[in-house]
Amino acid sequence: MSAILASRTWPKEGLTRVPYWVYQDPGLYEREQERIFRGDAWTFLGLEAEVANPGDYKTTFVGDMPVVLSRDEAGVLHAWENRCAHRGALIALRNQGNAREFACVYHNWTYDLSGTLTGVAFRRGVGGQGGMPADANPASQSPRKLRVESYCGLAFGTLSTRTPPIEAYLGENIAVRIRRVMKEPVKVLGSYSQMFSNNWKLYMDNVKDSYHASLLHLFFTTFRLNRLSQKGGVVVGGDGGNHVSYSMRDTGTAGEEYAREKLRSSNDAFGLEAPGLLEAVDEIGDGITLQILSVFPGFVLQQIFNSLAVRQIIPKGVGRSELVWTCFGYESDDAAMTARRLRQANLVGPAGFISMEDGAATGFVQRGVAGSPDRASFIEMGGDAVASSESRVTETSVRGLWKSWRGHMGI
Repeated sequence: MSAILASRTWPKEGLTRVPYWVYQDPGLYEREQERIFRGDAWTFLGLEAEVANPGDYKTTFVGDMPVVLSRDEAGVLHAWENRCAHRGALIALRNQGNAREFACVYHNWTYDLSGTLTGVAFRRGVGGQGGMPADANPASQSPRKLRVESYCGLAFGTLSTRTPPIEAYLGENIAVRIRRVMKEPVKVLGSYSQMFSNNWKLYMDNVKDSYHASLLHLFFTTFRLNRLSQKGGVVVGGDGGNHVSYSMRDTGTAGEEYAREKLRSSNDAFGLEAPGLLEAVDEIGDGITLQILSVFPGFVLQQIFNSLAVRQIIPKGVGRSELVWTCFGYESDDAAMTARRLRQANLVGPAGFISMEDGAATGFVQRGVAGSPDRASFIEMGGDAVASSESRVTETSVRGLWKSWRGHMGI
């Protein structure tokens, strides 16, 4: 156990306080890799549509561990550690592709689509000399294989045999919200990634924080996409680490609450020169224009108007993380709907009209707490419970994140 963990305890206030040492300690980071990412959590690996055909594969990460998600010739999904059994080199070097087998570029050891070692170059030597002993077992250091389960076209993986089935892990109140968006086969429209100068948990904290959205993101409030006065709510599921925040569009112009609070986001005077950006179709039929769903530890499913995407936060060290976005539509989309989805994709991403501030704000936290490991966040919006709420003026799902995190970490 690290020096920080050995010398500190969690604040007595419980989940309404989060000590800042959770974002700063290398020993804690290593424990997260062991207890969460290589432990009993399900980690999102990708859309099944990204590996739709036999031989298709993509590379990703489970925490620090590089992983290959592949589909074999029989159509079965596999996930396995992207590490050669010989000297530890990456096996698959491309982000994605199609292959019959994989050959490590270093010494040409080969693997099938399930990650099983199938060949060792010059195992018997050359000309009767060299090679491996007859009793050698090169497969003893083979890549680890993950359990893979898919839910509505979303593939998840875990190394643990103890992790419950994915639907039970999600919880029914989260699963039904996934089914709402993943209601039919999807097609990938594109992907991109961005690097954050902050701990991975700060991004998940941000995603679960419905309170900040209309305060930090001026575009949200100015054009009435998301205000806390709109009809909506927060759903908390699983062991607390999964959540949904949703809202319906505000067609009025009041904004009295924001003006009364003298907030910088209170102005109703502006309009878009290109209003087509926000022209949306209620394709699901329930009037919900924004739904953000997260699954612990690092998965996000997004519906903002007709912009659909999955996000995956990948730890890259104590103070660094990568966010991978994959935008998608439905296979049944016509050209007009595809164009609408691509146009509305400008709302999000590294330079999105809405989400570009998130990376900056979480970076400000990482920098701001650097000298205060013994201080803590004050998380009492909505009280101290971890429960679903009809109000989004709450930090209930943030408290749920830390409930789940502490359970996995044993803290």
